[in-house]
Amino acid sequence: MSKILIRGAKVLGGERQDVLIDGETIAQVGTGLSAEGAEVIEAEGKLLLPGLVDLHTHLREPGREDSETVLTGTRAAASGGYTAVFAMANTFPVADTAGVVEQVWRLGKEHGYCDVQPIGAVTVGLEGRKLAELGAMHESAAGVTVFSDDGKCVDDAVIMRRALEYVKAFGGIVAQHAQEPRLTEGAQMNEGVVSAELGLGGWPAVAEESIIARDVLLAEHVGSRVHICHLSTAGSVEIVRWAKSRGIQVTAEVTPHHLLLTDELVRTYNPVYKVNPPLRTERDVTALREALADGTIDIVATDHAPHPHEDKDCEWAAAAMGMVGLETALSVVQETMVDTGLLDWAGVADRMSAKPAQIGQATGHGRPVSAGEPANLTLVDTAYRGQVDPAGFASRSRNTPYQGRELPGRVTHTWLRGKATLVDGKLT
Repeated sequence: MSKILIRGAKVLGGERQDVLIDGETIAQVGTGLSAEGAEVIEAEGKLLLPGLVDLHTHLREPGREDSETVLTGTRAAASGGYTAVFAMANTFPVADTAGVVEQVWRLGKEHGYCDVQPIGAVTVGLEGRKLAELGAMHESAAGVTVFSDDGKCVDDAVIMRRALEYVKAFGGIVAQHAQEPRLTEGAQMNEGVVSAELGLGGWPAVAEESIIARDVLLAEHVGSRVHICHLSTAGSVEIVRWAKSRGIQVTAEVTPHHLLLTDELVRTYNPVYKVNPPLRTERDVTALREALADGTIDIVATDHAPHPHEDKDCEWAAAAMGMVGLETALSVVQETMVDTGLLDWAGVADRMSAKPAQIGQATGHGRPVSAGEPANLTLVDTAYRGQVDPAGFASRSRNTPYQGRELPGRVTHTWLRGKATLVDGKLT
């Protein structure tokens, strides 16, 4: 059993401490630690966090291996400090059966860069007409607990109610892509001043907010859990805040790009900024940051959405929606939340590790950095600043909105149950 001594790291941004890993477990946390034969990592001035957990990742396999695979996606995750990711169901074939979710789960096990927990589809083929095999997916080897038609909204209220009732039986959760389809027909960007000036079809805030309002009421009615994917508007924040004040079992996520970017970028007509839900206004960005800080929004989730070059290098209207995010997420959160004083690093560990692990029931992840806990850890050089260069990404795709942008922080090491997956910024 190998031993690793991380020396002088600021654990969750606090006092400098030494952390001794013995095998798969944290053996000791303290000062002046030593261990015969241990590999020593000099971490003076660096930040040590629990391994990050992403509740919203698109790994594309099976079916769109030209965009991403479980191997390349989990390598990207390890590069970004993640030790567990939840893989969305909109693959080809759709992950709506026990067989498909088990395939994705086993690929994650084989590759070993991070734990992969499949998310099962809510409806057969993501078509919104008939419930998928929720029970069978839960009882499979993959043990699915989160279900989502992400990419599409479960817009039928009866289907959504039945799904909430079904997953309640085994403590599952439905993660909703809140987009009223009739209100967003032909939508290309956020509906507002910029869309009017550019003449592009608008995606109104109410299309998101109306679905969230309906679903929190349904969750209250049946006493079940609902999770809101990629919440993006100030109005959505207020609805979730109200629902929580009533004791409704609702959680919500925000993406890094919705914490930083606005619809003003669409003026460039660069399809790299085309995403669903769309980039919103400065007012929305401010509301999202404040809601993440006060806990109304529970977690940060990347919505890592890789696309091949040809799906983005085209005219705006024909371009696919989505951005890669696993390798830049922590840097964006540092810039928008930590460097602005809205969150400390313990708060980041809560929003990007502990809470997503709790929501998704990812056993062994999101745990405290203390003796006896699994050694799922990430080491970060927070003083680093550098330009984003997608040529160096581990992801198969390069559709990042941050190319050439200077961002703070760099993940230098990641450990999954004591095994290094990233060392000095290089994948093992």
